[in-house]
Amino acid sequence: MYKVLLLACYELGHQPLSLAWPAAFLRQDGRQVTVYDLAVTSLGEDAVRGAVREADFVGVAVPMHTAMRLGVQAGKQVRALNPEAHICFFGLYAMLNADYLQRAENGQGPLADSVIAGEYEEPLRKLVATMAAGEKADEVQGVSTPRQQKEAYLERLRFPVPDRRGLPALNNYAHYMYDGTAVPAGYVEASRGCLHTCRHCPVVPVYGGRFFVTPLETVMADVRQQVAAGARHITFGDPDFLNGPGHALKVAQALQREFPDVTFDFTTKVEHILERRELFAPLYEAGARFVVSALESTSDFVLERLQKGHTLADMDEALQVLDEADLYVQPTWLPFTPWTTLDDYLHMLHWIRQRNLISHVPMVQLSIRLLVPPRSALLDHPDVSEWLGPLDQENFTYEWRHPDPRMDELQQEVTALAGAEGGDAYAGFAAVERAAYEMAGREAPAWTAPVIPDLPPPRLTEDWFC
Repeated sequence: MYKVLLLACYELGHQPLSLAWPAAFLRQDGRQVTVYDLAVTSLGEDAVRGAVREADFVGVAVPMHTAMRLGVQAGKQVRALNPEAHICFFGLYAMLNADYLQRAENGQGPLADSVIAGEYEEPLRKLVATMAAGEKADEVQGVSTPRQQKEAYLERLRFPVPDRRGLPALNNYAHYMYDGTAVPAGYVEASRGCLHTCRHCPVVPVYGGRFFVTPLETVMADVRQQVAAGARHITFGDPDFLNGPGHALKVAQALQREFPDVTFDFTTKVEHILERRELFAPLYEAGARFVVSALESTSDFVLERLQKGHTLADMDEALQVLDEADLYVQPTWLPFTPWTTLDDYLHMLHWIRQRNLISHVPMVQLSIRLLVPPRSALLDHPDVSEWLGPLDQENFTYEWRHPDPRMDELQQEVTALAGAEGGDAYAGFAAVERAAYEMAGREAPAWTAPVIPDLPPPRLTEDWFC
C-alpha cells in the first residue's frame, strides 16, 4: 500500500484544515493517510520519525509565512530520514517560493519534488495516484516540478467533509475567551480565495481576485463534527467572510439554528462593513461576537499604497457600524512599511487610545513589519526601486530598509517589548508609546489608567490573525 504522510507546522493556533481537507480527498480514494501537526507534535518523537521513514509520499502544508519557515526545516529533516520519499509542498507560500523549494543546492537535489497552490486538493489527489502508479509527476495539472512549472490550480472542487481523524484534540489549540471563561474554538472555511487585490496580501498572487464558495452542507458538517469534539466557538477563517454575503448569512443562520449556544467570529474588510452594514445585526443575532478587520494604518497615503480600498474616515464609520450591532472589533495592523513615517506611527497610537481600542490590540500587532514575498503584487508598484532590497530567499521575503533609520530601530524595540509583554494591555501599550515618543524626541502624553478597567473584549487565545 502506497503510504501518504501529511504534515502541518503552524496554522494560527487552529487545528489544521490544511490537513483535514486533503486527507478527506485522499481517503476517498482509499489511500493510507497519516497526519501530524508539528505545532503540537515534534518530529523528534519516535512515532513521527517512524511515519516519516515508512512514507512513500510526504506532503507539507505551507499556508502562511511562519508555516513556510517551519515547513522547510521539517522538509530537510524528512529528506534526511527518508531520501526516497516524494516531498510535496502545498499551499499559498509553496507557489510564492517555488523557485527556492525546487532549486538544486550544493550538488544535492531540490527540497521539494513538487509544489501545488490554489485549490490544491485535486492536484494533490492526482499526484498521489500518479506516483503510486510509478509514473512521473511532470504532466499532472496544477503540479509544478523542477522540470515543469505550473500556475496555481483554480478549478472549482467538489468538497468532501474535512476528515479530522488523527489530528490532535481541540483542547490543544486556540480557545475563545470572554468574561474570564475560555472554551475550545473550532475552525472552518465557508469560502477560499478573495475578490480583492490588496497589494501586500499573499492570497493575491495565487488567486488573482477569485474566490470559491464551500457548500453550506459541507461547512455545517464540519461545524457539526467539531462541536461534537468540544468546540463552543467557531472561527470562520475565510480571507473575507463577506466576499459572498448571502452565503455567509445563510451559514451563520444555519449555525445558530442547529447550535444556538455556539458563538463565532469572522474576518472582513472595512469596505464590506460599510457596504453590508445591514448584515451585522443579523450576524450578531446568529452568534457573531467579534470581527477581525485589517485596518493596517491610520495614514491614507499608506492605505492607498497598499490598495486597501478604505480610508481613515471609513475606519471610524466602520467602528460605528460594528458598535451599533454590539460587535467587538479585533483590528489587525501593519505599522511598519517603507511609507509609514514616525509621525504616522504616533498618530496610529493616538487613534487607538482615543477610540478605547487598547485592549483590542495585542502588542505583537504594533510590531508587524511588511513582508514582501516572491511574486508579491508590491513588486509591480511604481516606487519599488526606491525601497526594495535583495531577495532573502532563506527567509522568504525581500529585504527593505526604511528611509528613516529610526523606524527600523523602533520596530526592533517594539518587537522586544511585545516579546516581554506581561499581560497588562494598558501597561504594554504605554511602554510602546514611551518608546515611540522617545524615538521622536518628544514627551509621551500623560494619561490615567482606568480605575476599573473594562473587561477584555472577546478574543481567541492566539494573537495572530492573518
